[in-house]
Amino acid sequence: RLYPDVGQLLDEKFQVVYNLTYNTIAMHCGVDTSMLRRAIWNYVHCVFGIRYDDYDYGEVNQLLERSLKIYIKTVACYPEKTTKRMYTQFWRHFKHSEKVHINLLLLEARMQAALLYALRAVTRYMT
Repeated sequence: RLYPDVGQLLDEKFQVVYNLTYNTIAMHCGVDTSMLRRAIWNYVHCVFGIRYDDYDYGEVNQLLERSLKIYIKTVACYPEKTTKRMYTQFWRHFKHSEKVHINLLLLEARMQAALLYALRAVTRYMT
């Protein structure tokens, strides 16, 4: 009934951004950043009311400092209110490429959350 191939294409799109890593954080090389990426992705979903039973949200509080959470929430919910100061306030010792990756993660997670809600609405309408 719906375009059958779009799900796989979207999943591949999300996975590219989700799995993107140089295995570095600031000046540290060879770092597994998967927990951090998962925390950012799940925090964005949490902001939009999507929670996963199999995820420990304590990781979000451990891995994401307050200024980063404020930045993520602002960009995801109120992008027009995002300022350069907010961008410079979180992760001051990190490279711009790492901050850009954060933006890619949160925007793709936001898109996925919006699509989940849209699909639910379409499914409810069709049944």
